Amino acid sequence: MIETNDLVKEYTASGSEPVQALRGVSLSIKAGEIYALLGPNGAGKTTLISILTTLLPPTHGQARVAGYDVATQTAEVRRRLGVTFQEIVVDADLTGRQVLDFHGRLYGLDKRTRTDRISTLAELVELKEVLDRKAGTYSGGMKRRLELARGLLSAPQVLFLDEPTQGLDPQNRASIWRHIRRLRDEEGITLLMTTHSMEEAEALADRVGIIDQGRLLVEGAPSALIQGMGADMITLSGTGDVELVENRLQSLPAVTHIVHHPAEEAVRFQIGVDSGERRLAEIIGVVLASGFHVQQVSVHRPTLGDVFLAYTGDQLRDE
Repeated sequence: MIETNDLVKEYTASGSEPVQALRGVSLSIKAGEIYALLGPNGAGKTTLISILTTLLPPTHGQARVAGYDVATQTAEVRRRLGVTFQEIVVDADLTGRQVLDFHGRLYGLDKRTRTDRISTLAELVELKEVLDRKAGTYSGGMKRRLELARGLLSAPQVLFLDEPTQGLDPQNRASIWRHIRRLRDEEGITLLMTTHSMEEAEALADRVGIIDQGRLLVEGAPSALIQGMGADMITLSGTGDVELVENRLQSLPAVTHIVHHPAEEAVRFQIGVDSGERRLAEIIGVVLASGFHVQQVSVHRPTLGDVFLAYTGDQLRDE
């Protein structure tokens, strides 16, 4: 349903070298799949979504949505997609019904179709009782659900969700999650979402892709990516000979995964092992024998957040 092949996007400022926001991204998303795109700030997520929703042309490569080329068949692509944005863009002076009705008019839907779909969607997102109230009186969660209904009004085959639960409390977040699952399970809609919440991606996505510095680094089912980190994760930080520590740890049969992240004052290791409790003493012994000064150490079950940090590091990023 969504396919990109060696997608590149360059920005050129006057008098400076081109900056590549995307560096050959290739991915394929099946019909009826929830795909979560994860990445630090400035990783290329927004650029990729903008190209797939026909807001930006690619510099090189090809992208298709629902079988149509985003650069040469723009109108056909737009007829088949819905979008909800990170920023809430609901007119506070309109009622919820008017917000949806005006959106339907923009898509050329006749009055009967608009009325029927608005009624159905109000039921879906649990806004039926407040549909004739001004949107400015809605809570944050209600506005998010209204935006979700608006994105669905044109009956899209593909729905793009940009940070769909940002700023919501746990109860409203759970409600949005429930609606997203229903769209996949009952409507068969393909969903591509961006999120900074590892919990959200792990709970909702059939597959996730991690993007950084314009490159798709890894993708797969959340459970498979987590399993690849090891049964337990030992996180260790300190100072010393990083290469020596890494070489000695790699020789241990119990170690399944090692990655380190350099920093100014300390280096942090993520060490995947078959059993944290049984292997901790051995790991610490090898590290100390390498002359490495340990400052902090912890043991926990690996999460999608560990996968994310293993591929992107833990340095602060700018937009």
